[in-house]
Amino acid sequence: MKSSQRLSDLKALSADQLNDELVNLKKEQFNLRFQGATGQLENVARVREVRRDIARVRTLQRHKTLQPTQA
Repeated sequence: MKSSQRLSDLKALSADQLNDELVNLKKEQFNLRFQGATGQLENVARVREVRRDIARVRTLQRHKTLQPTQA
């Protein structure tokens, strides 16, 4: 249920906002990997969530770039 709500929130964003969201998620992913390497990571499930959110954003970006040519 949480992912479908997240997806609908992401669909409402513009291309520039999706880019910003992707940058933020990439930074978070880097920080989580760094915490994992140093043994400071407390919420290991967050790594998986962030990775999937990155995939969602990239999928929506790809969909928005192909959408005008399909019409």
